[in-house]
Amino acid sequence: MRIVVVLLLLSSFAGAQTPTRRDLSGVWGMQAARETSEDDKQSPGGEIPPLTAWGKARYDLQKPGYGKRAAPGGNDPILQCDPMGFPRILYFPTPFEFAQISNRVLQMFERDHVVREIWTDGRALPADPDPLWYGYSTGKWVDDTTFVVESTGYDDRTWLGAAGFPHSETMHLEERYQRVDRDTINFTLKIDDPQAYTKTWVALPRVLKLRPRAEIRQGYCVASEENAFTKRIREPGALKTGTDPKK
Repeated sequence: MRIVVVLLLLSSFAGAQTPTRRDLSGVWGMQAARETSEDDKQSPGGEIPPLTAWGKARYDLQKPGYGKRAAPGGNDPILQCDPMGFPRILYFPTPFEFAQISNRVLQMFERDHVVREIWTDGRALPADPDPLWYGYSTGKWVDDTTFVVESTGYDDRTWLGAAGFPHSETMHLEERYQRVDRDTINFTLKIDDPQAYTKTWVALPRVLKLRPRAEIRQGYCVASEENAFTKRIREPGALKTGTDPKK
């Protein structure tokens, strides 16, 4: 009897550690990582490649609330409740949920309560897509535990992080979600945008952890609240470089 109980326990433990095959369903949170610079807030991180002349001109127009160029107020689009965009929303410290349906994987973010569609029916990315806040995305399983997403067609008004790094409408992303066990996804990201950067931006590898008892809340951006917050941080002395004025 004792042998049977031990075998059942071992079997249960092994099942808990085995990745669910071709399934990412659940609520996930990105684990904190060491920021290598003040410009890594809500950013892919890693080594930021040199900007092109076009990218530098766009970057110089941005007035962020974080990083080395932080200033009170600023023109960060999210301060007026514009969509945060992708991949920036992925690095915001709120969870998101994967839900799989017959021809799509849905990525539902708590921030702004927005849904991103990832088509899995074998279609190709459009050659000249209309720019969208969250782009146009297709995904496929390259093996039983690795889901690869390619996307393009991003509205260029969004930033790649709170420090104001720009992108063009032709930016191309490659995301890899490798589920190494039931509770863990290893995530990698590559950004190709020759109009804005002189080489590929390889993001800092990150880890996503399953939150089995979590639920996605309705975290909308409310314009009236955001306007009051923006007015407050524009007051002299309200913002210190590299700090979060909401804390």
